[in-house]
Amino acid sequence: MRLSKFTDYALRACLYLAAHQGRLVPIAEIARAHELSQSNLMKVMQQLVEGGFVRSTRGRSGGVQLAKPAEEIHAGAVARFMEGDTPLVDCASCILNGSCGLVRALAEAKAAFYKALDKYSLADAIGAHPRTLPLLMAYSQNETAPGAVAAG
Repeated sequence: MRLSKFTDYALRACLYLAAHQGRLVPIAEIARAHELSQSNLMKVMQQLVEGGFVRSTRGRSGGVQLAKPAEEIHAGAVARFMEGDTPLVDCASCILNGSCGLVRALAEAKAAFYKALDKYSLADAIGAHPRTLPLLMAYSQNETAPGAVAAG
């Protein structure tokens, strides 16, 4: 199964926020860290706010943060929300529409995919590899990103 680019961005943003729990993170910081389009990321963040995964605070010192602890947000829930009810394949344009024997198998495969992701919280994902947290922390707004030259 292939996830949409927006779901990919949502998972990356959630991992970044999980690494930075306890502070408001500017969307621009997340975009810089993951080298993503800030305008696309803003759309993704709005969806995550609507889904209850993220809280947003407006204003000069505003930003976003997880709405719940990272241990309570599972990758499957984020992916499922972002993908919606999108089918794995476009059955509407198929001559077998309504008569295909793969519809059930595809639905089962999709359910199994999300069930596997449901086993992993954001905290689990951050803790699964020893370099994940240090890499995500290296991009906080108060530090220079790896490979960048500090002004001075």
